[in-house]
Amino acid sequence: PPYRRFPANGLTLTFSAPWSKLIKFAASAARRSRCGRRGSRNGGSPDRETMPEPELDAVIRVEGLSKRFGAVEAVRRLDFQGARGATTALLGANGAGKTTTISMLLGLLLPTSGRITILGEDMLRHRFRVLPRMNFTSPYVDLPHRLTVRENLIVFGRLYGVRAVKRRVARIAEELRIEELMRRPTGSLSAGQKTRVALAKSLLNEPEVLLMDEPTASLDPDSADV
Repeated sequence: PPYRRFPANGLTLTFSAPWSKLIKFAASAARRSRCGRRGSRNGGSPDRETMPEPELDAVIRVEGLSKRFGAVEAVRRLDFQGARGATTALLGANGAGKTTTISMLLGLLLPTSGRITILGEDMLRHRFRVLPRMNFTSPYVDLPHRLTVRENLIVFGRLYGVRAVKRRVARIAEELRIEELMRRPTGSLSAGQKTRVALAKSLLNEPEVLLMDEPTASLDPDSADV
């Protein structure tokens, strides 16, 4: 798929059609590079790697996003759009700022500067209008260990306001092939099984925007394909 690398961060954004098929996605991978913006302001030609900016049905717009932790600049002037119905991948080495970026998209971290708009709402001002329409999964966020998988999913389903939550939980369990795990305490699961349960949790409210941090971590190839 098309891509854009941000040298200052070591981040790469890739865009593809739904389900990550390796086909050409009509939108650009990022709005513009820092060099491209500077060239345009100076009246010169943009950086040769700058991709065109087509009209997108963008559900995520990130403009000039930066985050500092003291002297450490974790994210520097990041710009990109995520179109409706598309998969956007943020790639980079350890410490490149991927998880920090996702945390800012969720409103868990406030950016040092920049703007985030999701589903038409400014996330710095009105994130609670949007969060019910989003969800998130990560292998690094544990669900309560003493609850069974089924209990965890029902609790989170009710927190998300899911109607007919037990029916929804049963359907997700069938689709993700975790039915045999439903009665087990979540703390007794393997790392790969916990990843599958976390993914099930993230799909309960049928989110319009799903943010995934290393969603296939610890999964065997067959489970990852599912």
